[in-house]
Amino acid sequence: MRDNILTEEHKMFKDAVDAFLLKEAVPHAEKWEKAGIVDRDIWTKAGAMGMLCMDMPEEYGGMGLKDFRYNAIVTEAMIKHGVSGPGFVLQNDVMAPYFEKYFTQAQKDKWLAGIVSGEIITAIAMTEPDAGSDLISTSTTAVEAGDHYILNGSKTYITNGILSDLVVVVAKTDVAAGHKGVTLFLVERGMEGFERGKNLEKIGLKAQDTAELFFRDVKVPKENILGEVGRGFYYLMHNLPQERLSIAVGNIAGAEKAFEDTLKYVKERKAFGRPIGKFQNSRFKMAEMQTEITIGRTFVDECIMELNAGTLTNEKASMAKYWLTEMNGRVIDQCLQLHGGAGYMWEYPIAKAYANARISRIFGGTTEIMKEIIGKSLGL
Repeated sequence: MRDNILTEEHKMFKDAVDAFLLKEAVPHAEKWEKAGIVDRDIWTKAGAMGMLCMDMPEEYGGMGLKDFRYNAIVTEAMIKHGVSGPGFVLQNDVMAPYFEKYFTQAQKDKWLAGIVSGEIITAIAMTEPDAGSDLISTSTTAVEAGDHYILNGSKTYITNGILSDLVVVVAKTDVAAGHKGVTLFLVERGMEGFERGKNLEKIGLKAQDTAELFFRDVKVPKENILGEVGRGFYYLMHNLPQERLSIAVGNIAGAEKAFEDTLKYVKERKAFGRPIGKFQNSRFKMAEMQTEITIGRTFVDECIMELNAGTLTNEKASMAKYWLTEMNGRVIDQCLQLHGGAGYMWEYPIAKAYANARISRIFGGTTEIMKEIIGKSLGL
């Protein structure tokens, strides 16, 4: 974020997050990439440092900071330092709002302190093999049976899928009711019939555990319903602006980092007796990227402040998600081109950035879905 929207408290927090990642995460990044998963203790260390669910009440170990700038600081720092494995952003930006708004008091007392401390890792299970953006078509079902529900179905591409201890599962409690038949369930590690598939091998984000989840006659007690029965689709839609802005924040940070690395490279790398940055094509490409990044940063920071004020619309968040992810893709692709053959080597940060960024145009709602939302808001 630009300094003009940060207070001294934000800057102190930013310095602390940078120092934490440099000490506790960066030295392990390569090991985590090879393993396909991070060490679990990075979560509790992050919790102790205050990097998880900063907006949660102090009575549960949080800092009570109702300010998305703190969330953005964590996201941008992880991008800056090349730390893609720990799913902190999912816990902070996507999961925390569900827990704060819809947890009962008993659920807060049972789980919230552990979520803030990093002892409880969370995930959300929406996508299925045959249902992605169209959540109403989910085939996972939950049938009422006395004091519990019987959950059956499967989910795929679930971030934190291996490490997660508490999973919000999207299921149909009334198959015939359309979006009014969707309910959210809190499924705990160790529940009988809840199984995880293999840790999926991805193009990028290699250190982040992503898995298939299977539910075979899982008995989920009624006290593990998140919110009200039949209100799940509404809850999912209500939180989408923050989730999509979170993705936009990661992408502007990614574009800035790729540009910074490339600017250094084109100043140092020589061809035909001079730095490649001195060639007109290189200068023009760098000028174009710097312009787009500057526009993107201004827009993202504006959206952050609107989210804090409670005025960020779903349409505007969709614009941010769509344009920033597409822009980041263009920037990273051009930056890799300017690196030449070196850009294709995994040891160079630009190669990892290229692989990591591609999914952002898909998860959280595809570019095509974002355009649909924006178009419909125009009455079309």
